[in-house]
Amino acid sequence: MIAGFPRRCQHEWFTKYGWLEYSEKMDRCFCLYCYLFRDCNKGQGGNDAFVIDGWDGWNKSDRLRDHVGSKCNSFHNTAVKRCDNLLKPGQSIGDALNKQSDITKEQHLLRLKTSIKAVRYLLHQGLAFRGHDESVDSTNKGNFRELVQLLADENDKVKKVVGSNAPKNNKMIAPEIQRDIANCFAEIIVKSIIEEIDGDVFCLLVDESADVSGKEQMAVVLRYVDKLGVIKERLIAVVHVQETSASCLKSNIDNLFAKYGLSIKQIRGQGYDGASNMRGEFNRLRALIERENSSAYYIHCFAHQLQLVIVAVAKKNDDASDFFDMISLLLSVAGASCKRKDIIRESQQERVRKAIGTVSLQRKDKDILEAMLEVKLTKQKFQQIRDDGWDCLLQILIEFSDRFNEVNSQLLTHIAAFNPKNSFEAFKSESLMELAKSYPDDFNSTQLKDLDRELNIYIDNMRADERFADLNTISELARLMVGTKKHLAFPLVYRLLKLVLVLPIATASVERCFSAMKIVKTILRNRIGDGFMNDCIICFVEPEFLYAIPIEDVIVRFHKMEDRSRRGKL
Repeated sequence: MIAGFPRRCQHEWFTKYGWLEYSEKMDRCFCLYCYLFRDCNKGQGGNDAFVIDGWDGWNKSDRLRDHVGSKCNSFHNTAVKRCDNLLKPGQSIGDALNKQSDITKEQHLLRLKTSIKAVRYLLHQGLAFRGHDESVDSTNKGNFRELVQLLADENDKVKKVVGSNAPKNNKMIAPEIQRDIANCFAEIIVKSIIEEIDGDVFCLLVDESADVSGKEQMAVVLRYVDKLGVIKERLIAVVHVQETSASCLKSNIDNLFAKYGLSIKQIRGQGYDGASNMRGEFNRLRALIERENSSAYYIHCFAHQLQLVIVAVAKKNDDASDFFDMISLLLSVAGASCKRKDIIRESQQERVRKAIGTVSLQRKDKDILEAMLEVKLTKQKFQQIRDDGWDCLLQILIEFSDRFNEVNSQLLTHIAAFNPKNSFEAFKSESLMELAKSYPDDFNSTQLKDLDRELNIYIDNMRADERFADLNTISELARLMVGTKKHLAFPLVYRLLKLVLVLPIATASVERCFSAMKIVKTILRNRIGDGFMNDCIICFVEPEFLYAIPIEDVIVRFHKMEDRSRRGKL
């Protein structure tokens, strides 16, 4: 002590002044805040002593109070504020950059979601994307950009980040972005279809048609039974083929299967329309596939067979010929007057719509037993006409029957044993066993023995269960078996039933794809690329898949695409 004052640094000073630091080496005290955050000016009210030289005036403790100062904006308090600002969460430069980055990501996602919604709507409606003039001054920038602007006008949050408010390199409205989003939708749809098949068997339906620009396009549809026992026919691709030779068609099918992880070995049926200009090539395509898979049974489109026969019959019958001549005359008379056309259209359109909607052979869920029954009734009718004295029908009827013999006639005979009508009246265990032997890849020798035992239990179970008493088709049988879990009790019977259900009936689903192609690729859109057209048609033909896709799934797939430089890093 010197005159009652301490001669060294006191411990209680550190408690009272939290900014105080002591250097053992120099035996002096310093101010932490001023040392780190002071302005680089000398003579700041004693700051130099607590920053540069150090303070050792132990007997003058008032200097500690003077250093702090009484004003909020003293040199010391200013340094303290700077330190506090640095230590506060969210005040650092890093946090400020992260916040800016988060805002950028949020705005990017909002723009992308808006574009995705616009693309989905246009795909669903089969509308064009681009406009003739998409410049800033244009009064009509095309469906896509106008729709994005409409969505922005309805949402202030979106409006702040799109159009002129978006960065020039991240507007999310470029044609490439539109095509990529459409591809995301299409690929997710096809992936969903492949997952629905789940490695099971299916039928291959193929047809070709020229688009509006003269390119040959091949549509590929798969017919399969889903997990609920429902028959589905789904489009997986429309492929541009350089030529329509069998080898070219087969090569494109192989490439398509390789892309989606499918195998020729999964095919249990082939369906083509057999048009005269393509019959030879499709027959050779059929042979190429059967060479790799003997269970890929070919069935000529029932609808085309009946149509060809009915046309031939009509030409040989005077009454039928007169009827069509009268129809032709009626069309000529009505067609010459808009008023007459409107009267006929208004009076008959509902009747025609209902009639077309119930065309039996064009139903997607049609099974082969139903088709064969209708064919049988048609043949019986023809035979009746012949017995009544129409001898010239004999040759037509023979040709008609020959066309149905393109598929193994015994196979169709055995299939009839699955008919559930009248409490499974047509059931024959022997026929179903012969049917199973036609599929060696699905039933080995051990499974055939198990199937024989399972069939005997199956028929007793079906006839004893009242829920199966009023069934009419094998399609209904499959759905009810799944609904009642009997497909688990009789797995081999259900496997055989599915093989029957996937056999093709008609190529109507493929024809619908070409109808969609005429909507998507018009004379005004004849420059649309093959890939983009494929994506648009898939989305247009499969709308139930399209609107079931979460936007988040599209975003994830979009950001995994190769060109990531313009996608934004999330």
